[in-house]
Amino acid sequence: MSRYDYDIGVIGGGAAGLTVTSGAAQLGAKTLLVEKGPALGGDCLHYGCVPSKTLIRTARLYHQMRHSTQYGLPVIDAPPADFRDVAARIRSVIDTIQVHDSPERFRGLGADVRFGSPRFGNEHAVELDGRILSARKWVLATGSGAAIPPIPGLDGVSYLTNRHLFSLDRLPRSLIVLGGGAVAVEMAQAFCRLGTKVTVIQRSAHILSREDSDMADLVMDRLAAEGVEFYLEATVERVWEESGASGEKVARVFQKSNAPGGGMTELRAEALLVAMGRRANTDGLGLEEIGVQIARRGVVVDAHLRTTRKHIFAAGDVTGQYQFTHAAGYEGGVVISNAVIHFPSKADYAWMPRCTYTDPELACIGRNERALRADGMTPGEDYTVWTEPFASNDRALAEGAPEGMIKLLLDRKERPLGVQICGLHGGDLLGEWVGVLAGGVSLRTLGSAVHPYPTLAEINKRVVGQLLGRKLFSDKVRKILSLVFRYRGGEGGGEG
Repeated sequence: MSRYDYDIGVIGGGAAGLTVTSGAAQLGAKTLLVEKGPALGGDCLHYGCVPSKTLIRTARLYHQMRHSTQYGLPVIDAPPADFRDVAARIRSVIDTIQVHDSPERFRGLGADVRFGSPRFGNEHAVELDGRILSARKWVLATGSGAAIPPIPGLDGVSYLTNRHLFSLDRLPRSLIVLGGGAVAVEMAQAFCRLGTKVTVIQRSAHILSREDSDMADLVMDRLAAEGVEFYLEATVERVWEESGASGEKVARVFQKSNAPGGGMTELRAEALLVAMGRRANTDGLGLEEIGVQIARRGVVVDAHLRTTRKHIFAAGDVTGQYQFTHAAGYEGGVVISNAVIHFPSKADYAWMPRCTYTDPELACIGRNERALRADGMTPGEDYTVWTEPFASNDRALAEGAPEGMIKLLLDRKERPLGVQICGLHGGDLLGEWVGVLAGGVSLRTLGSAVHPYPTLAEINKRVVGQLLGRKLFSDKVRKILSLVFRYRGGEGGGEG
């Protein structure tokens, strides 16, 4: 008789947890899945990726309706958006996807699915609703939540996070967004397009601070043109909520003196959104008591995704490494390989893609100039930059979306270091590069591939074509061909 109730226990029903649960159960392992929330799917399904992209699509269509003349159409007098209807559509999309993430589906695969708040009593067992459940191995996949900064007065203000945004009963007239990362700028543009006056406060010198400034500025310029107001290099000194019916939120902001409009100012809005990063969900699990180390960003893991207790693994946002749904799914696969199949596998993030779903989108894979320069690499010497604007792509012009560019970074041997695409459907366009880079496909193969016309994907071929064209039409090649042509011109002589 087994010493443990289960072969493997999974805590957290988001992307990573569901991947491990599905794989382990189908491979024959006796599997337990425990989810703290009322439904499976995690933050991505209920408060993140799915609702935000649904909102973004609605806002983009409303924006296009209000700017119909740009497409040769008559003026459309669009009435104000009713956010109750927007929220209802978001809910319907979530409900459709929820079927795939239902407890019944995973029970059908052979897993035991339970709901509640588990806590480790020892390194192999958790207490859940008064019962002790043990497993030979455990997987921590509890995800992350919005990080709440220690801003004076914030604890006395009714602020919003991503958990509240998609179920509002009405559209706020004005909104202050704290933060300039992906969630912050995506929601800033979406709410601005729906009719909210939006102000973004960012600590860094540019939004999307992990990206190259020239690419991030393309996004910011578009948002600013649509009406989003930005305060860069700004620190929130204090926030408070006005008493009375208005309940306005006030943020006292200090901008560096060398920044445009620098100095102290007070900003007011009906609503306040906190979007200043994520914090790993580790509270209440009793991890440190059983020897699982937790650092500032999240649970500490090695390359095999093992924690400091080698039979306990962690995957997804809880590690604080790559907080993307697709990264969580990938890490879930690494855990299955190590914990269930027992085939040693290391997580490799060299070509982990990411995308910010603004309009234009900003999608990236590999390293950018910011990272290269941080390592002491010099442009033109250690790496080269190749760009192609969307304005030269016929499909982008036909779509009315000429903004943006693709940026390809190559090392001294002209091997790809990274790719950034800022433009219409940038995330989808990056898919070709995922295959090229992860699959070791040569740039020559990509450059010689035939792409249908007119498509946005031609921009991938065009940027590589610049590199190949430089070689093809070099002075050396011309000299060689000149000799060949002269030789052929003298062959054979004339017939008598």
